[in-house]
Amino acid sequence: MKCPESIEELKELEKLIPLCKVTLFEQAKARIETGAAKSLHEASRQLAEETGRKPETIERAIQREQETKGVTVSPVTSDKFKPLVLNDSEKKVILKEAKSIEKEKREELLKERKETIVAESKAMPEGLFDVILADPPWRYDFSTSTSREVENQYPTMELAELCSLNIPTAENCVLFLWATSPKLIEAIEVMSSWGFSYKTCMVWIKDKIGMGYYARQQHEILLIGIKGNPGIPDPASRPSSVFEAPRGRHSEKPAIIFELIQAMFPNRRYLELFSRKQREGWESWGNE
Repeated sequence: MKCPESIEELKELEKLIPLCKVTLFEQAKARIETGAAKSLHEASRQLAEETGRKPETIERAIQREQETKGVTVSPVTSDKFKPLVLNDSEKKVILKEAKSIEKEKREELLKERKETIVAESKAMPEGLFDVILADPPWRYDFSTSTSREVENQYPTMELAELCSLNIPTAENCVLFLWATSPKLIEAIEVMSSWGFSYKTCMVWIKDKIGMGYYARQQHEILLIGIKGNPGIPDPASRPSSVFEAPRGRHSEKPAIIFELIQAMFPNRRYLELFSRKQREGWESWGNE
C-alpha cells in the first residue's frame, strides 16, 4: 500500500482505522445499543458515510457476522431510552448543588487571583503626595445573578480594609475619590478615615446605560476632599461639575479626568490608587 500523498487521502485512511480494530458488526451493535442508530439499516448507512463504502455492502457484512456468531442486533425501543423526568423538589436540589459547585469554583479562582495580585503588587510609593486619585474596588452586598457579581471582574475589598490603608499624603493634599451611587456613604467614610474633609463632587455621565435596582445607572460620582490647605483651582481652571465620556471596560474610568485634575492643581506630586496602568507624571499603586 502506498503512502498517502495528500491530507485528503490521509483523512480517508483515518476513517478506516476504527474498522481495523472493531468489526462492522460490533460498531453497528454499539450504535444501536446507545441510540445513535435505531436499526441495522441506519447503522449501516452511517458507517457507509464515514468510510465511503456502499451501505448494502456493509449491511451484508454485518448480517454475515450475525449469522456466524448466532447473535442478532435488536433495534432500539422507546422503553430503553426514556427521558429523565424530575419533579420540582428534585430540580431544586440539583440546581442548589450546581450553584454551590459554581460558587466554590469561583471562590477558588478569586483566591488564586488575589494571591497573584498580592505577590506582584509593589509597595506604596515613597514620599508624600499633593494630589490623590483613588478608585476603590468596592465590595457589594448582593447580586441577583452570580454572572454579574463584581468579584467576577476583579477582587474587591471590605470597607474596613479600605479605611485602614495608610495613604502617603502631604500636609496639604486634595483627594479625588470615585464612588458609585450605592457606595456613596461608604465613600464618605473612607475619605474621612484617610484624613480628608468632603468639599464637593463631580459627575461623569456615560454614553451607555447600565444596571440598577431602583434606577438604571448612567453616571459615577467623583468626590473631592481636602486635607490641610491645598488651595483652590484658578477660576479659569475650574471645570464643569458634570462631564461626559464614553464608558470603557468594566470599572475603567475616562482618561480625561487626569487632564482635568492636572489643570486644576498643576505642578503637584500625583498618586493614583488602584491604578490600571502607569501614566506619565503620576505614581501608581495597586492592581484593580
